[in-house]
Amino acid sequence: MTDQRQDPPQPLDSEAVAAYLRQHPEFFVDHEELIPELRIPHLPGAAVSLVERQVKLLRERNIDMRHRLSQLMDVARDNDRLFDKTRRLVLDLLDAGSLEEVVSLVEDSLRHEFQVPFVSLILFSENALGVGRSVSSAEAHQAVGGLLAGGKTICGVLRAHELEFLFGQEERDQVGSAAVVSLSHQGQHGLLAIGSPDPQHYKSTLGTLFLGYIAEVLSRVLPRLSAPLRSVR
Repeated sequence: MTDQRQDPPQPLDSEAVAAYLRQHPEFFVDHEELIPELRIPHLPGAAVSLVERQVKLLRERNIDMRHRLSQLMDVARDNDRLFDKTRRLVLDLLDAGSLEEVVSLVEDSLRHEFQVPFVSLILFSENALGVGRSVSSAEAHQAVGGLLAGGKTICGVLRAHELEFLFGQEERDQVGSAAVVSLSHQGQHGLLAIGSPDPQHYKSTLGTLFLGYIAEVLSRVLPRLSAPLRSVR
């Protein structure tokens, strides 16, 4: 019987390994178990290895994503609190039995629950209602007609005469920005405005969605409670 011996495999030199890897760049995708065994030196000075650079970028992205997630969680918690306050006010308005009670609920809730510094609820009526503040529709359109068009919430820095009509002469100069919404449902019944001393606070409709919800409920509640009542004390 003939003894056949196989020659031992010749060791690969670095150039052959490099050439193979160039031709098969997906090699480590199929052999991930080898990655931890690789030794990639970190050269002194400004040079940084590829792996270290990738780790640094991943770490920075991870920190950025955690910051974004934290901000989203804060916004979600704020929205939950805002929704709960809005829900309670809406339910109270639906249960209200008088115009006096409606006016009191809106003003007290916005000032104390929502912490809004400046609140103005103006009802439209040709006759004095004897509760809250009321003006004729013509007077309102002459003073702030541009804020009532479209039935959408208008936000931003308002003109001096608009602020005076909405909040009065004493508070006019204290309001930096405001949000105004018309109370419209089968006709216009009034307007609701809120203000802040910060000119940037109500710079867009973002964050005033709750105001639109309250206005929609008021627009449906007010018509059935529009009989003249005694003044709010």
